[in-house]
Formats: sequence, C-alpha cells, structure tokens
Amino acid sequence: MCSHYKPVSHINQLRQAFGLGPLEDLGRPDMWPGYQGVFIRPHPHADVGDEAVPAREALAGHWGLIPHWSKDGKVKGTFNARSETIAEKPTFRDAWRKGQRCIIPALSVFEPDWRSGKAVPAKVSRADGEPMGIAGIWSTWRGPTGWVESYTMLTVNADDHAVFKLLHKPQDEKRMVVILNPDSYETWLKGNAADVAPLIRQCPAEALKLGQT
Repeated sequence: MCSHYKPVSHINQLRQAFGLGPLEDLGRPDMWPGYQGVFIRPHPHADVGDEAVPAREALAGHWGLIPHWSKDGKVKGTFNARSETIAEKPTFRDAWRKGQRCIIPALSVFEPDWRSGKAVPAKVSRADGEPMGIAGIWSTWRGPTGWVESYTMLTVNADDHAVFKLLHKPQDEKRMVVILNPDSYETWLKGNAADVAPLIRQCPAEALKLGQT
C-alpha cells in the first residue's frame, strides 16, 4: 500500500515524460492521502481533429477516490485500489467500468522498511531516474461548492517481488503500485478491458531502485 509519494513537480519534465499540454496547478510538492495532486487522463476533446487540442490533460485532484454517489465526500482508505477487486468494490467499480483510467506522475514512492525491527522510510524510484507513471482511476463528485476531481492508485500483490517483499511488516501482505511502461500509457488511457489487463502487473525489480529517504 502506498500512502506517500513524491510527485513530478517540474512542468517541462511533465510535458516531456507524459506528452501534456499547458499546465496550471501542479498540486502539492509532497503527497499524502487527502492532498491535491496531479493526475493525467485523455483530453475530453482530443478526438475533434483540432491540432491545438492536446491528447492528454493534467488535472489537480483529491488523492483518495470519492465515488460519484458519495453524500458528503468524506471517504477513508480510497487512495489505493486492489486490482483484484476493483471491478467489484462499490467505491471503485463505476469508475473502472466506465474506463475512467488515469496516470499519476511520480518521482518516487515511499514505504516502511522493517528489516531492522522498526519502520525506516524507504524510497522506491525508477532505476533510470525517469518519472514513474502509476496506473490509476479517477472520478468526479458534485459537492456543495462545485465539482471535485479525485483519483486512486492501483496495486498488485508483491509477496514475491525482490524489492517490495522487503517492505512493510513481515506478517503483512506485500503490495505495490502498478508502474506502467511509458510505451503503454496510451493503451492504459484509451484501451478496453482486454487491452489493459496485461498491464496490471508487477514492475520488474531490475527497473527499480531502493534507497533511503
């Protein structure tokens, strides 16, 4: 489970790594659940044939998905979604079935390393130093003061992963966020359920770097 990550906060880096148009709000420089962060989704007018319209847009949203049917927008524990049950859980299933998939740009994620007997913050990043594109889904909720965008990160089991099996308490199930290959971004955002199924998997350990904060 990921509850802390470092977002990509440099505009040029976001444009180059994720093919974005103009950006306005980059959200917080250090992300925890409930904070406003950036997520990427297809631009709603990308298919109109206007070259001035970018294929993707970046929005600021609440990290922790708020389902459209929420009465008060107060939700807990929705910053991660288990990929095994995302199509069934009431909080996530509508966004999933509608194909409301997104990418969360991150430089690193942080998890507790318990190998010493106590929690030591550990940083996981890409070994090549490039930004991560984390698979997610998004939703829009209508609150008393207007529309609120929100998102969550998909996770998979990582009990056998060479990096993530070292993290969290020994007795806990190991989970890791789904880190997409850059060449699969378009498929994740626009593909159908059959197209995206192979993308929901562990990121190879050799593509990651584990370090201290």
